[in-house]
Amino acid sequence: MTKNSEKIEDREEASSDGVVDDFVSRLSDEHKMLVVLKAQLYGGSWESMLDDLNNRLAGKPYIFKLVNRINEDVERIEKLRGFEAEHSIDLADYVDLT
Repeated sequence: MTKNSEKIEDREEASSDGVVDDFVSRLSDEHKMLVVLKAQLYGGSWESMLDDLNNRLAGKPYIFKLVNRINEDVERIEKLRGFEAEHSIDLADYVDLT
């Protein structure tokens, strides 16, 4: 079985109970933007994104200027990352990235 087909099976299994679809449908635009940025700018890594935000807060060099609400974004990321870990999914598979 290929890695892609395993990912599709995992997504179908996670969606089967509706928990993931329900969670995604309730995400704010700010949450969805973080998922998109994680996928497109940070190679799918919450850690890279958090490092970038924390570097910005500390006055260190950073990669990308998101918004002035860094602390709020860090809280959103923790919520999103926790949900992904709990359900063994990548929300980028469920959020429209266009």
